[in-house]
Amino acid sequence: MGIRSIRATAGVALVAAAWGGAVWARDFPALAPPARETQPSATVACVQPPEMVSWEDYHGPLQKVVGAFGRRLERKSAHAHHYKPGAVLCVLSLHDKFLLSVRETFDPVTVLGIAYDAGISQAENDDPSYGQGAEGYWSRFGAGLAGEASSQFFKDVLYPTIFSQDPRYYRLGHGSTRNRFLHALQHSVVAHREDGTQMFNFTEWMGTTSAVALSNTYHPDNKRGVGPTATRVAYNVGGDIGFNVLREFWPEIARKFRLPFRDQSEPGSSGPGFEKQ
Repeated sequence: MGIRSIRATAGVALVAAAWGGAVWARDFPALAPPARETQPSATVACVQPPEMVSWEDYHGPLQKVVGAFGRRLERKSAHAHHYKPGAVLCVLSLHDKFLLSVRETFDPVTVLGIAYDAGISQAENDDPSYGQGAEGYWSRFGAGLAGEASSQFFKDVLYPTIFSQDPRYYRLGHGSTRNRFLHALQHSVVAHREDGTQMFNFTEWMGTTSAVALSNTYHPDNKRGVGPTATRVAYNVGGDIGFNVLREFWPEIARKFRLPFRDQSEPGSSGPGFEKQ
């Protein structure tokens, strides 16, 4: 997806209103995991992140567009709890990770981005073996959706489970703009273990590399070899870094647009699930 995914960013925001969050809430009404409390230590209970902001909390056309993009950012964001010494976020179960992967793949903003990418790819005749016309477009769209699904599975389910890593981005949320920006960049190489400690972000690099390597099977015109593969990996990791920067500063962006956002009312919550329907 590489360069085309970067081009897609502007287009996604313009068309997200056409396929709003009401569709998402209607199509997936029963996927929220049940509430649960675990004990990472003998003395301190884990903390569930606050629920996602629902679509009903957004008002106005522009807010619906920004809100659609905001939910895409917030779904994979978490805030380390500084108010409670020793507290850690509750671990995502395998079910939670799989649910996160599915929602990331079929989020309206994600699907619209794939559709936009497919149109640009067809106009530029990338992957010429797909041909033109409706068949060529849907082949490109299917390849893009397969790439997104495999990437999310590798980075949200498989490698986080293998390495006991939390696939979420831990928002710093305080300090200088410079420190927060560097914190967002750092996430590409430093991830959180499920016990709250830090380790190398195997999930990001191995997940991205696996997805890029797999994409060669359904992108027959891709250039093979170490160099082209490394370039595509770098573009994809760069895109993830960009999203992490947006995740870090989303509370400020939300305030600018007068939008509700996660974590705004209380420092923490032990409420149900990690996403409100």
